Formats: sequence, structure tokens, C-alpha cells
Amino acid sequence: MKPEFKILSPTAILGYGFPEASFLRGMAERPDLIAVDGGSTDPGPYYLGAGKAFTDRTGVKRDLRYMLVHGVKAGIPVVIGTGGGSGAAPHLEWCRRIILEIAEEEKLSFRMAVIPTDVDKATIHAVLDAGRIEPLALVPPLTHAAIDASPHIVAQAGVEPFIRALQAGAQVVLAGRAYDPACFAALPIMRGYDEGLALHCGKILECAAIAASPGSGSDCAMGILREDSFVLKALSDDRKFTAESAAAHTLYEKSDPYHLPGPGGVLDLTGCSFTELGDGTVEVRGSRHVHTPYQVKLEGAARVGYRTLSIAGTRDPIMISTIDAIIDAVKARVALILGDAAKARVFFHIYGKNGVMGGLEPLKDAAAHELGIVIEVLADTQEEADTVCSLTRSTLLHYGYPGRVATAGNLAFPFSPSDVQAGAVYEFSLYHLMPIDPATAFPFRMEQVG
Repeated sequence: MKPEFKILSPTAILGYGFPEASFLRGMAERPDLIAVDGGSTDPGPYYLGAGKAFTDRTGVKRDLRYMLVHGVKAGIPVVIGTGGGSGAAPHLEWCRRIILEIAEEEKLSFRMAVIPTDVDKATIHAVLDAGRIEPLALVPPLTHAAIDASPHIVAQAGVEPFIRALQAGAQVVLAGRAYDPACFAALPIMRGYDEGLALHCGKILECAAIAASPGSGSDCAMGILREDSFVLKALSDDRKFTAESAAAHTLYEKSDPYHLPGPGGVLDLTGCSFTELGDGTVEVRGSRHVHTPYQVKLEGAARVGYRTLSIAGTRDPIMISTIDAIIDAVKARVALILGDAAKARVFFHIYGKNGVMGGLEPLKDAAAHELGIVIEVLADTQEEADTVCSLTRSTLLHYGYPGRVATAGNLAFPFSPSDVQAGAVYEFSLYHLMPIDPATAFPFRMEQVG
């Protein structure tokens, strides 16, 4: 029988934080691995396109300090996936510099493997010409123009480059964009633990205690791999794992409840079971990994313009009752005034009336006594966005709709200035699958730190 393999997941995303007591309780369990998912596409395409982190530098440094100090001193590998939030070259270097700062301040010495996962555009062009790139569901076919318009293109690396780095003696591994479970699953797979169990355990641990009850992305969790199962354990008295919480998180971010595709395989959960052990832990069995032709997901974001926002509210029942007609009339008035100069797209997000779901809202006729109105303008330049937003906001503010009595204005503004420049706007330009050779993709570079 294999010994237990313990994985400490400090936080849902590097920079989200965790209580010191939870982390120290995890360290007292003598984990075999400290791993963390450093990022996500959840915050949208801006951060990948702009090359900026979406988590706070101070928060990331605080989290990493705990992981590095305790991990390096105890001889426990520290593995970080999707460094810097989006995992492209600028994000990876941003995270690397934080690690070097901590090492210098704490007098730490270790070997660190850095795994870039940026994909050369010439390579993507060639594979596209060969007809071997597939769009994901609801994504248009890839074009050469989309490739050229994307400042940074990354691929979700699987466990293979992590394993090569660890086999080479890395004590700390910092990777670019990676399949979320990879940083948790690589070391146990390298040591002979079941792929399906390791990847499923990693899938849950990538969000740390979010999968516990009550869930929290800012608390630690532990996964304990065994020969034919794994156990999930919370590291705070405030929460516990239940069969329901673990099963619910297994469904997280999935269009198919039983199959989760990843690089080179599909996690098959059709025979999976969740059993509460009576002490706030849950044992999971039956996860299987089925190998498929090796493909990785490409991610890229291209700039599509500049945004200006204005936020307002109303509680006039007359205005609320005819808000759709008023908005249409305001758009028409702005277009009439600006004519050809109105080179912008204007969006109204009406919170209290389909503001979250938009056209997919099933309760379209639900009554509201107040509305939050976000005016969003997207244009080719910031100046054009500012101009159209300013006129749209002022036109709505003083628009004379039927039944209106007061002339002081239709809107309440929580902020002054009322218009906010949001800067460059990006949209995902690549969300496609590309075949690679896992034996040679994503080479790492080893450096001696300290």
C-alpha cells in the first residue's frame, strides 16, 4: 500500500490570503507538497491582454512568503501554477521578482524552475494553416488576424513540464498558464499515484476551502491521496467538508457533470463517490483519467477599444415603468446630435431590471422600485468614448419622458466625477485547442535563488 500523500492548498488564488492559524495547522500535518493556483481567466480578458496582474502585489507577496519560508525550510516542494494571474511572460516575471525579493529578505536558498507557457505566434500560424486548430464550443474559428492582434498568447500546460522540473531537482516551481489541477497533481503522479485521483483532488484543491462548508477562497484546505481514494480536509474550525460541498465543487466550471477535459485526457467521474467520514472530512473514490490525443487550450486577448463608464440610479416609478423606451430614445437623440462623430457602441446595464442576466433573464417583467444604471461606452479612442458617454449621460439625466413632473434631473449619481475612464478594453481572441508534443512542450529554465 502506498503511504498517504498530503497536499496543502493555502488559498483559492495566490493573493486572496488565508488565516495564519489555518496555514500552520496544515504545516503541522507535515504535507508532502504546498501548491497554489496563481490565476484564472475568470476576471476576463483584460489582464491577459494588458499583461497585468489582477491580484494585489502586497497580497501575493504575503501569501508567497508563508509558502516559501515554511516550504523551503521544511524541504517541501512549493509549486505555483498560472503565475501572475494570467500566466503570460509579463505575469510570470512579475511573480518571479516577488519570489526573489522574499528569498533575499528571508535569506532563503533554493533551486527554482521557471516554466514559460507562451506560444510563439509563428507556430500557431503554421498549425492553423495545417488545419489542426479547433475552436471550443461557441467560439468562432481562429483567424490569422486574431493571432496577430493578440499581444500575449498562452497555452494551458499539463502536468508533464511540472514533472520534468521536479525530477530535475526543483524545490520551487513557478509556471505560466497551466491547467488548474496540474500544480497539485504533478508531484503525486510522478510518485506513482493514480492520475484520475490526483487530477480530481487537484481540481478541488485549486479553490482551497471554497469547496468546504461554508466555503471560503481565503482559507486553507488539504487533500490526502491514498492508493485508491483521496480525502478532503478543512484546516479551520470554521468549516468542514461535506459530501454535498465536495460534489458541488466537482461540478464547478463544467458543462458536463461527468467529464472534465484537460491536456491529453478527460477526467471521467461517472463512477465517483463522496463519503463523509464523520470528522468533517470526505473521502472520494472512483475518479478515472482517460487519455485522449494531446491538445492544449490556447488563450489570447486582443484590444477592441477604450471604455468610459457612468454609474447612476433612479427611483422614479414613472421613469422605471418606461425605462426601455427612454433608453431607446436617448440613444437616438445622441446619434442625432453627434451624427458621424458617434463612432462608439453604447450599452445600458440596468440593475433591478435584467442587469445580471440581460436577455437571458427569465423574470423579465419583475417589478422594481429602484434601478441602478451603468452607461458603458466603447469606442476606438478614449476621447471618443468620453465624448459619447458624457452626452449620453447628460441626455438621460434631463430627458423629458411622458408623465415627468420634476425638472431637476432624472438620475442620482453616487460619484463625482460621474464619468470614469476605464481605459483599454480587451476581448478573448483565442480560446482554441492546439495539438502539441507533451514530451518537448514548455521547457523550463532552472535558476539558483539565494
